[in-house]
Amino acid sequence: SDSTYDLRNHVSVKRLMKEAAELRDPTEHYHAQPLEDNLFEWHFSVRGPPDSDFDGGVYHGRIVLPPEYPMKPPSIILLTPNGRFEVGKKICLSISGHHPETWQPSWSIRTALIAIIGFMPTKGEGAIGSLDYTPEERRALAKKSLDFCCDVCGSCMRSALLALSPDSDPRPVDHHAHRLAQQINFKADSSSSAADSGSSAAAAAAAVTSSNSESSATAERDTEDTASAEQTESSSVAPQTSSEGPSVPAAPSPRQRRSQNQIQSPRYPVLTASPAAQLPPQDAGHTGLAVLIVLLTLALAALIFRRIYLAHEYKFDYEL
Repeated sequence: SDSTYDLRNHVSVKRLMKEAAELRDPTEHYHAQPLEDNLFEWHFSVRGPPDSDFDGGVYHGRIVLPPEYPMKPPSIILLTPNGRFEVGKKICLSISGHHPETWQPSWSIRTALIAIIGFMPTKGEGAIGSLDYTPEERRALAKKSLDFCCDVCGSCMRSALLALSPDSDPRPVDHHAHRLAQQINFKADSSSSAADSGSSAAAAAAAVTSSNSESSATAERDTEDTASAEQTESSSVAPQTSSEGPSVPAAPSPRQRRSQNQIQSPRYPVLTASPAAQLPPQDAGHTGLAVLIVLLTLALAALIFRRIYLAHEYKFDYEL
């Protein structure tokens, strides 16, 4: 046969055989069985949740299990158009292979089936393999789903599940699946709220920064305007006092003193010459001293050379 599973993996094979026996008979809400030639690929059918856009529909899909199952999660692929999950693409759920960190070995294929039913009415929120069709489109796809028949396993959706009876429970009962759906919804909401809070915090920080810069610029403009206005006021008052006669000028007001101090005091610190800038004269003196020492050394060398020369010349004359 074309079997792709390893018979030496007794744990996975034993677990899957047990689950296949438990899910042999279809129920009113779901049914799943492995393919005849591959124990690690299952085909399933689930009924759309009641009181939702998927009510009345029956949807078919594949479950591909890894050789390490149940230690690693399966991959879930929908084959029936439904408006919630993309067809032929692995969907992103905590029970699927996209999130091995959240998978628990105690979960089973039954848990995955009921979790899919519970996830269908939730929002996609951009998750991998998710769709957000309109309610009208989903209801139309739910009616059309009953005409789907699988070419691989031969299941037809009109007869894949037991018919709903008046006494049947409209929802499958699985506490693990319901808790899982609540956790996923909570995680999605918390992540979106964290993103919103982060963006709002960034916007608030940007607003504070811009307001601070605007306030500082406004304060500078106000100071300059005040100073110019006080200068104009003082200049306009000065000619009037001088035209009246040699009277004693009035003492400046505190505002005028502040403006005068701002005008007289430089806005930026004046750069003063550092001690290193005063080094050139000292360097010149050191250079002159060095030149003098060199000249004295040369003169001394010349005297010594002349003395040696004269001594050799006297010795030559004495020998003659």
